[in-house]
Amino acid sequence: MSRLARPTHGRMIGGVCAALAQRFGTSVTTMRVIFLVSCLLPGPQFLLYIALGIVLPSEDKVQNKAQTAW
Repeated sequence: MSRLARPTHGRMIGGVCAALAQRFGTSVTTMRVIFLVSCLLPGPQFLLYIALGIVLPSEDKVQNKAQTAW
């Protein structure tokens, strides 16, 4: 499994589904369908998506930190 970060390419709105798909080794389309189906159930899915969009770092920022550390 890879580090959880929003990718710079292949994201539609915030990159949260793309980041989760990359992390768990599934396709982005599958993760988006799972999110849309989960929105039919009661719960805080949209709030969680917004929170992850704010909290998760962008992939380019993570790579820049790794390069400057060495």
